[in-house]
Parts: sequence; structure tokens; C-alpha cells
Amino acid sequence: MKKRLLSFTLAAAMVFSLAGCRSAEPAATEAPTTIAATTAAAEGGEAEAAEGEETEAPAADFKIGIITGTASQGDEEITQANKMKEKYGDMIVTSTYPDNFSTETETVISNAVAMASDPAVKAIVWCQAIPGTAAAIDKVRETRPDMIFITGTPGEDPGVINPKADIVLQVDEPGCGVVIPPQAKAQGAKTMIHYSFPRHMSYALIVARHENLKKYCEENGIELVDVTAPDPTGDSGITGAQQFILEDVPRQIEKYGKDTVFFTTNCGMQEPLIRSVFEQGAIYSLQCCPSPFHAFPAALNIDMAGHEADVDYMLEQLQAKVDEAGMNGRVSTWGVPCNMLFVEAGVEYAKKVLEGQTNGVVLDDQLLRDTLQECAGEIKMTIDNYVDDSGNAKDNHYLVMADFVTFE
Repeated sequence: MKKRLLSFTLAAAMVFSLAGCRSAEPAATEAPTTIAATTAAAEGGEAEAAEGEETEAPAADFKIGIITGTASQGDEEITQANKMKEKYGDMIVTSTYPDNFSTETETVISNAVAMASDPAVKAIVWCQAIPGTAAAIDKVRETRPDMIFITGTPGEDPGVINPKADIVLQVDEPGCGVVIPPQAKAQGAKTMIHYSFPRHMSYALIVARHENLKKYCEENGIELVDVTAPDPTGDSGITGAQQFILEDVPRQIEKYGKDTVFFTTNCGMQEPLIRSVFEQGAIYSLQCCPSPFHAFPAALNIDMAGHEADVDYMLEQLQAKVDEAGMNGRVSTWGVPCNMLFVEAGVEYAKKVLEGQTNGVVLDDQLLRDTLQECAGEIKMTIDNYVDDSGNAKDNHYLVMADFVTFE
């Protein structure tokens, strides 16, 4: 990787803003701690091997399902799902949820039930875990209480999803509210435009991030301006939401000037937002789901053929686009594609569980942390447990952070 690309803002300052979370959780419900006997096929294989008989590789004894959104909502998750399918073949089965998931909950549930109807499927990795995931988990467990669920980027509050899923993986959204303002200030920002809509602003961790953005924007001399955008799951759909962004960014820059940093809580809005920011010469610090792949290729016409998961290539291409646009120092992201990380680490960890590497428990804290870091590669991840309003850490809910990569 070209060293001139990277100017890292350390994530140490990010830490521990979790007290800002405003979710109200029910009485603690522990995730299942042991693997049901029906998932112990690998152990049975080991017993046969001990008697001198040859046995198949453990992967032949189970399948792992992956549920993602479609490419129109953001193609990283489905790209990584397909990559895991290429790596492990028939061990991986995939499915998607509908774009209008908020009004098609029954489809969300039925797709999960259909995947779980195959008795060989022992674990399901779900990213993004959109609203309806908890209900789908409940429905699946009516007939498959043994099913392991690893959910990434939940769209439901911790009090809803934590008691249902075995493991929850998420960007540290409250922490992002702490680190984005100083990053934006270093990039020259005087104003921040925050695009969202009522559905997202009802999510506890998004609210906590917003509260921190308000606090730390003020501390860094940045005016925070909230702008309500159309919900992509509403009547106007994702096309209407994207059109709004394309039309509104120039209006905001005309009003506040080019030293304005733009942020949106929605994945589907990132592409038009990035394109408009580059066209107008504004500032872009981070996506809602941080990643060098998230919306940049489509927004900036970067050819990804043969480089779909090549971080170094992507960072080099982004530096070239920044140089071309004269946006040096005004664009940044993380060097880890978080949602792709959650899919990959979810699969790799589920595979370890089903192969018996966790001594019969579903949640092996150290092994999970090690797996996340292994999948993240050389970039150091900060991994903490979610802490609720009462100060209780949730052992099965992990929040991750990485350093900024600023294109100088």
C-alpha cells in the first residue's frame, strides 16, 4: 500500500461513549451457552475416527446460511456472502431480504424459515440484521431451537436483538459520534449536515451517536444541522431518497459553504452523497457503515473487476480520485470494511463452533475476538462490549472501531 495514502487518526480517542445509549432493556436474557446435540455431528465424527475409521472433514456435516440485503441497498454484504460461497462451496447457502423490509416483515421471516428448513443448516449469519430479524429468529427457533444466529449491524435496539441472537456484531455507533467531529474539524469543517429520518432516529444506538455528534461538534466549533430525508423504505423508495440527496447537497453548500461535512445514517444514500460532495468540493469523513468499499466505487466510477475485496487497491484508487478532484485532506473512511468483516468473521466463527473448537459453548469470547481481528488483517480493531443505560455490559454484543484513513 502506498504509505502516502494513509494518515491515521487513532481510535483511542473514540472510546467508551457508550453511556450515551438510551435504550431500555428488559431483564437480562442470556444467549444460549451450549450447542444442541443436533449440532454435534462433528464430535460424532471424531469419535468414529478414534475407533480407526476414516471420517469426512467436519464441513461436510453442516451448512452455514448467510442472509443479506440486495445489491440495491448496498452490495458489500452480498459480495462477501458470495465470496464465502466461493471459498467453502456447498457448505454455504445464501438468501436475501426484500428492499422494502419494513413493510414486508412476513417475507423477511419466511426467507429465514425457508433457510432453516434444511436440517443441515446449523448456523445463520445475518447482515444487515434489519428490523424483523428478532421476530424471524423467534419463528425459526419454534422448530430449530438449536440454530445459531450471528447478527451483524442490527436495525433493532439492543434490548430487542440481544436476547434473541447468540452474537451481535456492530460498529460502535456512539463512539463514532465522538470521533467524527474532531476528524471533520481536522479536515476543515465548520458545519455538519446530518441526514436521517424518523425510523432511524428511533434506534437507540443511532440516537446515541447523534447525541455525541451534537456534543462533540459543539466542542470542536462545528455547527450541526439536522436535515430530514425521505425514508428509502417509504413510498418514494430508494430512488426518491437518492434524488433528494442529489438535490439537497448543493442547496446546503450554497447556504453553508464548502467547508461542510456531510453524514447520513442510511447506506442507500451514501452513493449520491459521495458523488455530490466530490462535485461540490465539500467534506466527507465517514459512512454510516464504515468501509473503503461502501458506495465509493459506484459514486466515483472505480472499476472493481477482479478487486472486489482488495482493500489496498481500493485505497489506492480512492487516493487517485481525491488527487484528481483536488479534495486532498477532505475525504476519509476506515481501512476495514465493517459489514464485510461481520459476514466473514461470522462465518469463520460459526464454522469453528460447529467444528467443536469452543468446547461446546456458542460464545467463546476470546476466540470470537481473535476471529474478528484475523479477518480484519493488519488494521488493529478496538472491540468492546455494548453497555446498557444501567452500566451492564452485554457479553454477546460486540462494538468495533478502527482508525481513520485520510486521503492527503
